[in-house]
Amino acid sequence: MAKYRLGRINEEMRKEISDIIRNDINDHRLTAMVSVTKVDVTNDFKYAKVFVSVFGSEESQKESLQALKSATGLIRREVGHRVKLRITPEIIIELDESIKQGMHINSILADLKEKK
Repeated sequence: MAKYRLGRINEEMRKEISDIIRNDINDHRLTAMVSVTKVDVTNDFKYAKVFVSVFGSEESQKESLQALKSATGLIRREVGHRVKLRITPEIIIELDESIKQGMHINSILADLKEKK
């Protein structure tokens, strides 16, 4: 399979999962702002790792992540209806720490710049 096809599927699933989280999940634990940063579908389409970034306090991040993990069945069903694939992948929700790491690196670079 060509790499560009897998990339298109990843991007399409990212858009749809983002829309599902925003519009279809009605869980009181989803208080913080949640954004889907990346989706990685395996080559055999059995699994899709969904990386989410949750803005808010540490407690609200944990609650929102728990709410998303409990809604994986709903997300998978909706993705199956919206994205036409032979196999609907099993959804695995992971917390994306890249934004926090990027901010940490920027602060280190700013400190180095000030010292210089």
